[in-house]
Amino acid sequence: MTRGVKTAAIVAPIAMLIAAALVTGTTQAEGRQPGTRRTPLQQANLSIAGREVIQVRVDFDPGFVAPWHTHPGEEVIYVIEGTIEYKLQGKPPKTYKAGQVLVVPYGTPHSASIVGASNAAELATYIVEKGRPLITLVTQK
Repeated sequence: MTRGVKTAAIVAPIAMLIAAALVTGTTQAEGRQPGTRRTPLQQANLSIAGREVIQVRVDFDPGFVAPWHTHPGEEVIYVIEGTIEYKLQGKPPKTYKAGQVLVVPYGTPHSASIVGASNAAELATYIVEKGRPLITLVTQK
């Protein structure tokens, strides 16, 4: 293995963890604030060259608001519990309840807010380009 490959193998997972921490909106120094917990379920190569699938269960605390962000591919969301309002750039906000699904198109800036005083959870399935950060924060215009 070359040094560059070793570095990439180490840096990519760390970058994903940092991006996930940014999306939670919390840090240890801030203490317990509304946030998220991400449970990785699987990551596998696809038959499409340069693409992989990543599945994550995301649990949200009441009141959590995800900052605007994008993904390097499609995100397929199944709401497991609770009520979540999704905002996709260029579209009106839409609220989804447990059992409902949506697709966030490749590179579309979006945000999510937990509605009500209950926890919420989703199964997020990402069909993305390999080797790119899973989450990129963006400034909403």
